[in-house]
Amino acid sequence: MRDIQLTSEPLDIQSCIDLVSSPGCGGINVFIGTVREETKGRKVVRLELEAYNAMAVKEMERIADDVLGKWPVHNVVIHHRTGVLNVGDIPVVIAVSGPHRDAAFEACRYAIDTLKHTVPIWKKEIFEDG
Repeated sequence: MRDIQLTSEPLDIQSCIDLVSSPGCGGINVFIGTVREETKGRKVVRLELEAYNAMAVKEMERIADDVLGKWPVHNVVIHHRTGVLNVGDIPVVIAVSGPHRDAAFEACRYAIDTLKHTVPIWKKEIFEDG
């Protein structure tokens, strides 16, 4: 199972966990990305995230399909947020479940690393000093 969402609404971590939970899965790995307060010594005020929605969703689906094909996992959730996010807000949640933890860890790491490199979502950091 895969569940992909690109939304301007706040992400629900527990919902993502619930979606991947399954009696056949002994491991769930969850990556939660948060807006940090500092980048390279500069204080972050907020992020502005924009996406090419159709292409972003298609690429997120491809990543989920890759995960399901490369690792013995059962479920993948990739949810990403767009819009204005403040420090502490959650722009991305990835959850992967499988019978064993190692595969879930590896698949989750692959998903976030690949998402950062291939999905057309642009991040504009607004700093305190401009």
